Amino acid sequence: AMKAAMKAMKAGKSMSKGGIADAVASEVGLKKGEVMKILDTLAVVGTKEVKSSGKFTLPGLCMIKTRQKPATKAGTKVMFGKEVKVKAKPAKTVVKAFAVAALKNSI
Repeated sequence: AMKAAMKAMKAGKSMSKGGIADAVASEVGLKKGEVMKILDTLAVVGTKEVKSSGKFTLPGLCMIKTRQKPATKAGTKVMFGKEVKVKAKPAKTVVKAFAVAALKNSI
């Protein structure tokens, strides 16, 4: 039963950029090329906004945030019953995406 559920999840292919552009163009009545430019601009604006303020929201879809991960010290950790030497890692900023409540409620 678990394998069937996993296969069902993998079966759906995600839409390509061109597919999204086609869908939006037919819905709104614009040309596909114009919608492609809009998608490119959206990506540029989103990137700039996440870099500067650390947060960008696509209304009704998702919220993209940055999060500071702290530095880790070198040492030994127990993984799967074995002691493993772990290297020190510097602090870094990671990007995370969250579904907006409206999207969660509609699914």
